[in-house]
Amino acid sequence: MPSTNPRNYDATPSRKVAFLGLGVMGYPMAGHLALAGHEVTVYNRTAIKSIAWCAEYAGAKAPKHAATPREAAASADIVFCCVGNDDDLRSVTLGADGAFAGMQPGAIFVDHTTASAEVARELYAAAQALGLQFVDAPVSGGQAGAQNGQLTVMCGGDAAAFDAAQPVAMAFSRAFTLLGASGSGQLAKMVNQICIAGLVQGLSEAVAFGQNAGLDMKQVLEVIGKGAAQSWQMDNRGKTMVDGKFDFGFAVDWMRKDLGLVLDEAKRNGSRVPVTALVDQFYADVQQMGGNRWDTSSLIKRLK
Repeated sequence: MPSTNPRNYDATPSRKVAFLGLGVMGYPMAGHLALAGHEVTVYNRTAIKSIAWCAEYAGAKAPKHAATPREAAASADIVFCCVGNDDDLRSVTLGADGAFAGMQPGAIFVDHTTASAEVARELYAAAQALGLQFVDAPVSGGQAGAQNGQLTVMCGGDAAAFDAAQPVAMAFSRAFTLLGASGSGQLAKMVNQICIAGLVQGLSEAVAFGQNAGLDMKQVLEVIGKGAAQSWQMDNRGKTMVDGKFDFGFAVDWMRKDLGLVLDEAKRNGSRVPVTALVDQFYADVQQMGGNRWDTSSLIKRLK
């Protein structure tokens, strides 16, 4: 659902767009495109969700749902996508029913899936061979950022495709930035996840330590949150960790998928990421506790 606080959408000319994948991120992202005045066709593997999306945004400009990615992409200027992983991404882009088969020459595919840099480069090359454009554009900001239209988007690809997509994508973004050639967006997202993994583990240890020491940790977080220890994780997850609440969107299963991408890429480029590898195993412990769908701040559970 979009935020209850209306966004002030930029006066971007209406475009024909498609959105593939209506999960917790894609559903509101597609909604912001519709509310911004774009003509949106959606596709979801489970059709009932795309039907529900069209019903919710019935007041927008001719919302439609399609039976296949190819059908959704036909006549679209820009095709946005947010699915689960590399294989899901290939399934909606390639093959007879894939989006690439339906897109017109010059059309742009913007992929918001957190996937590997390898698949981004693979699909960039496949798109180029068909006269299409491809931008890898993973996002940060979580479910709340998608709902509020305040995502940070890290992009890789050609400047011309980026420049054409950026004004439209600002419907759900607070920042939409080109960081380099194809794959650069995915690599930047890996940097993002490395930072988050270390921050959440540090915050978990701090909260557990303070509780064991008998401190009022909500008060402590208020105080230290005004100093050098401040972070988004502390501001948004510290007090909920104290309360033992772990239902805030980005699930442990998803984080492990992302950290798996990081560790694979680290092997390829020779990076040493010992803390990230350790936190990945800590998340495996949380999964063993049944916390697959708990949010990432649930690392503290294994310290209790």
